[in-house]
Amino acid sequence: MSILIVEDVYGPEFKSLSNVVYEPTAFGDKAKLFSLLADAEAIVVRNRTQVTANLLDHAPKLKIVARAGVGLDNIDISACNQRGVAVIAGLGANAVSVGELAVGLALTVARQIGEHHQEIILGKWNRTPGTELTGKTWGLIGCGATAKAAARLLSGFQMKIIGYDPFVSANDPSISELGIEVTELNNLLSSSDFVSIHVPSNKDTNHLINLDRLKPMKPNCILVNVGRGEVVDETALVTALESGLIAGAGLDVREKEPSDASKFQKFSNVVLTLHVAGITHESQIRINQILVDEIIRKLTNQPLQYAVGEVK
Repeated sequence: MSILIVEDVYGPEFKSLSNVVYEPTAFGDKAKLFSLLADAEAIVVRNRTQVTANLLDHAPKLKIVARAGVGLDNIDISACNQRGVAVIAGLGANAVSVGELAVGLALTVARQIGEHHQEIILGKWNRTPGTELTGKTWGLIGCGATAKAAARLLSGFQMKIIGYDPFVSANDPSISELGIEVTELNNLLSSSDFVSIHVPSNKDTNHLINLDRLKPMKPNCILVNVGRGEVVDETALVTALESGLIAGAGLDVREKEPSDASKFQKFSNVVLTLHVAGITHESQIRINQILVDEIIRKLTNQPLQYAVGEVK
């Protein structure tokens, strides 16, 4: 056995590989996982497998970790580098999907789609006014691939788009050509009618959106999180919603997943989805093909195209 898939990552693209073992629940059984890893040259994971130094110690033949997605917070890249194990991810392959859901969540909250649906189900007919996106200001926290995909869509709404990202320059043509005005975080939060989060979870971003950051936001602002749940302090968000500091939220990701929705059940202006922003039929085909191609490259000693660690 050479290639081990330990989460729900599969599709016809993988049929071009030989010696594949598909165990989509193995991530939850450490003993089974470690046993399977003994002969694995490649492992395919999503976001639930913790690729730690301990896991790598049980995989003496491992050459590549293939991440079906873009978040890397479940992979110890430093430990992989030290052991000569390549890490690859389909960066950018699901950006369109994430951008579309970000806009979709904003529209759902702004136009009260969930509330109106529930009204009709209950046999009511209470027509309340929603809010337009057109002409408003949208703030992007993070200006990477998913934020850029959202910006392309938002240009059709004739919105002013501002962005905060300490790793990008206002002179970056990929930013300026999309009409994104780079600004400081505090200005973005106080100026925006919609704010979407597109950053990973790390020591600098965890609870980046806390009560102090929510307080200066506009009372009509809608917060959308398609990045990582840990970026938003959910206790602070509940306080902000209860006190009317912001107008609503669309959350694809949560601080803990699978998540408990009880704290948000009383809010008709909150829409929750199942960490599916990047999961569409189209994006999964693109990602699967990248993983398959990169695994073949690594196991046949060809240079990698999507390496995110030091091992190429």
